[in-house]
Amino acid sequence: MIHPTAIVHPQARIAADAQIGPYCVIGPQVSLGARCWIGSHSVIEGLTEIGPDNRIHPFCSIGSPPQDKKYAGEATRLVIGAGNTIREFCSFSTGTTQDAGITQVGERNWIMAYVHIAHDCQIGNDTILANNTQLAGHVHVDDFAVLGGFTGVHQFVRIGAHCMIGGGTMLRQDVPPYVMAEGNPAAARGINSEGLKRRGFSAEAIGAVREAFKTLYRNGLTLEQARQALADSAREHPQIAPLLAFLQNARRGIVR
Repeated sequence: MIHPTAIVHPQARIAADAQIGPYCVIGPQVSLGARCWIGSHSVIEGLTEIGPDNRIHPFCSIGSPPQDKKYAGEATRLVIGAGNTIREFCSFSTGTTQDAGITQVGERNWIMAYVHIAHDCQIGNDTILANNTQLAGHVHVDDFAVLGGFTGVHQFVRIGAHCMIGGGTMLRQDVPPYVMAEGNPAAARGINSEGLKRRGFSAEAIGAVREAFKTLYRNGLTLEQARQALADSAREHPQIAPLLAFLQNARRGIVR
């Protein structure tokens, strides 16, 4: 299952049914899970743990040292969960000791060509990162978020669950859950109603999210006033609770 031209360090932990293509290089501290497939010319290095059922396409760089001038060779990690698709020419870095020391990618993510996931990023489950999405360090992308092609994300930005980010957007502030945003500078345009329908949200739940968006963006309220109004709404509509919690922890301010 390992092509004869691949270079696999004898200390690497490779599942018996994993497939490693031509001219790949696998480092000594790599763990590769069951049924993984690694396309040709990919390099996997560093303290990198890759779960089962991942498909990593040709010419990827996985587990490389952080592109951070403060990094001094510390033993930081990259952990990738199960069932991800990682297309050609992607690059994922390990973490830094200035954060938790780990870059993490969850499960069932669809990561298209030329995506960069920098040090200490935290990617949830079931996200879509379209071609040339570029994530700076310490970025968090929550479950089911969709980032359009050529999206650029400033360091420390958080993108909430079920967001939709338009192609070519430059994000410098956090994007709350459910919101559609696009532009440079980014602006909130509405809610990701189609995505919510596809994920089984009821018409009532989507209506509550739409009213929450109006409270936050359309009713002329200050952010603190909007939080108070959303706290009242969350008592009746549980899907508002994640939005409220996100606003209480936004570190860079929100796209507004």
